[in-house]
Amino acid sequence: MKKIITIFGSAKPINNEEQYLTAYNLGKKLALNGFDICTGGFNGIMEAASRGAVEGGGEAIGITVNLWGRHINEYITREIKCSTLLERIDKLIGLGDGFVVLQGGTGTLLELAAVWEYANKDLMKVKPIACHSSIWKKIVSEMNGQMKLEGRDTNLVKAFNTVDEIVAFFNDELSD
Repeated sequence: MKKIITIFGSAKPINNEEQYLTAYNLGKKLALNGFDICTGGFNGIMEAASRGAVEGGGEAIGITVNLWGRHINEYITREIKCSTLLERIDKLIGLGDGFVVLQGGTGTLLELAAVWEYANKDLMKVKPIACHSSIWKKIVSEMNGQMKLEGRDTNLVKAFNTVDEIVAFFNDELSD
């Protein structure tokens, strides 16, 4: 059974924007390395990663919630509908064998905080978490400083500069 990487990120980027292309390349390279992906199922980074995964031969699972009147993107190969935003976040976390946090806003911050807190408080088995973008690097650095003061694990979330580094990270962390 293929491992699933859940990808969090903004619904705003459109085709050919840098964030969209990064997500597309990530989805495709993950699929080419034997991973399926899971996203929130809508537009922007979610669409780009799903498109890349499908074009790379993988599955793109979309975890959706009907709060905004949006339609799933055309690249989703399997949709799982949720009733609430919190149910959606739990399902995104529950399905993931690993997580990538790409550029996004408060929704993406909520997803990062949830998966990090689940790992930090032993509410789930520790799974690899990768962040990509300068904003998350700053947040990870600041939070790790606080966690160090509290005597907590500062290795739960890793920050990366490139898609290739992220793919290599998951290949290392999730190899059987």
